[in-house]
Amino acid sequence: METHTSSFSSLRAYLSALSHTPTRFARRAISVSTSYEEMGRVRSGSDMRKTLSWYDLVGFGIGGMVGAGVFVTTGRATRLLAGPAVVLSYAIAGLCALLSAFCYTEFAVDMPVAGGAFSYLRVTFGEFAAFLAGANLIMDYVMSNAAVARGFTAYFGTVIGVSSAKWRLTVPHLPNGFNQIDIVAVAVVLLVTVVICYSTRESSVMNMILTALHILFIAFIIVIGFTRGSWKNFTEPANPENASGFFPYGASGVFNGAAMVYLSYIGYDAVSTLAEEVRNPVRDIPIGVSGSVIIVTILYCLMATSMSKLLPYDMIDTEAPFSAAFSGKSDGWGWVSRVIGVGASFGILTSLLVAMLGQARYMCVIGRSSVVPPWFAKVHPKTNTPVNASAFLGIFTAALALFTDLEVLLNLVSIGTLFVFYMVANAVIYRRYVAIGTTKPWPTLSFLCSFSFTSIIFTLIWKFVPNGSAKAGLLSACGVIAIAILQLFHCMVPQARKPEFWGVPLMPWIPSTSIFLNVFLLGSLDGPSYVRFGFFSAVAVLVYLLYSVHASYDAERDGSIGQKNSEIHVESKEESVEDRSFKV
Repeated sequence: METHTSSFSSLRAYLSALSHTPTRFARRAISVSTSYEEMGRVRSGSDMRKTLSWYDLVGFGIGGMVGAGVFVTTGRATRLLAGPAVVLSYAIAGLCALLSAFCYTEFAVDMPVAGGAFSYLRVTFGEFAAFLAGANLIMDYVMSNAAVARGFTAYFGTVIGVSSAKWRLTVPHLPNGFNQIDIVAVAVVLLVTVVICYSTRESSVMNMILTALHILFIAFIIVIGFTRGSWKNFTEPANPENASGFFPYGASGVFNGAAMVYLSYIGYDAVSTLAEEVRNPVRDIPIGVSGSVIIVTILYCLMATSMSKLLPYDMIDTEAPFSAAFSGKSDGWGWVSRVIGVGASFGILTSLLVAMLGQARYMCVIGRSSVVPPWFAKVHPKTNTPVNASAFLGIFTAALALFTDLEVLLNLVSIGTLFVFYMVANAVIYRRYVAIGTTKPWPTLSFLCSFSFTSIIFTLIWKFVPNGSAKAGLLSACGVIAIAILQLFHCMVPQARKPEFWGVPLMPWIPSTSIFLNVFLLGSLDGPSYVRFGFFSAVAVLVYLLYSVHASYDAERDGSIGQKNSEIHVESKEESVEDRSFKV
């Protein structure tokens, strides 16, 4: 028999808790929360102040997405994968982002809390899946933010004509990749940390200013490209021996390019973590999330068109395509390179600001669930921001940015983030078709597994089977099977619940398409991405088994969190009315 003392009260108690890990894992891993419980945690302690409207969310979404990524991915995707058809690559990636944004929006409107994907997965697939997703997201945020901060040093140095090597101190006894001390990157991270700790409202104002300046620079790039470029560059390479035409690498190049440029869209999910601070979630969240994705897609397509007009695809620089197009020119246009560098610097700051806002709110809600120390969940009573989570992750990010050269992580699509997008698309279908205690989950789970398996087979065929009639036939067969599975599920399994305020349209077609596209993009990633994902996932599982499952079990026993899924709490009418007014 287990005693009722805390699992962490003494070494003996902890060792006893470890001996019960299998039974506790079986109890807690698939235990689901409810939307009422997630909302209830918002009202415990100090609340985050509701100061944001739809235009703030659109600004955060644009600021989070239009960062340094587009200045890197456009060149690589155009030169190596898609050619001038990179314009279509951006459109396809934007469609994929928009479908994922719909899934996020349904959850965010129903549960306007700061937990984002962590909360969405916790109410559908249980605590363990949510913890695994949340841990990967936070690590992706921290590592990417550290790389972005170091990227700011490089871009800003270019603007003022000082090489970043002069800004960094080299320590000879440290290994390569960890031997360049970047004080400027640390200063930028700590400055942004102070801003987001002080106030979300002031953070929004700062983001609006930086984003507005950044969009002006992007408009400048677009205008220059359209006025100085030539349409013949869309079909004629500089070297006649290279493939010509709008599709020099074929259809496969367009989709491979879409997988690469999708990095430029990652960031809109941070908007959902601000749902707790939105005045009118029902109206503002759909406009903010979807609107920002649509605007950014249009901007990206125009930027890609501008780039393709300026130079033939086989002359585009893979690392700095826009600034390199003008650098070294003797016709008086070399100054444009520095102007573009200024715009990229503003983009880095805005993406860093939004990402650090998002990572702190993820950690805050994870702290509320007791799977990490509740110290992270504290909201400051004066600033109404998650100061502890913001400060801890800010210092962690600054420490990485100080000495770790993450090589420009911007050219690697975050496998952890794509995995979470895939999970959220599955979760929105599961939540619509399964009501715990009243409907059987197996038909829906069977559909999700079979559809994902078919999507994986399609992706593997696309990637590994040589081009030809056999490949076309196999891909067509997989497509027919996927559509048949989807149609069969749609006709035979009724929806268990309808969203009260806003829901994904054309259910289950849109989230299923999102599942397919995310699997397809995951299949385009390289081996090191999967190694990193596996490593951090293993670390997350270890943390869950050594700490989180026991802290969660203690919290359940103390009554501070809900019971497992067979003991779902039933709210009174008064609670339901209160939650409804809270959401509206």
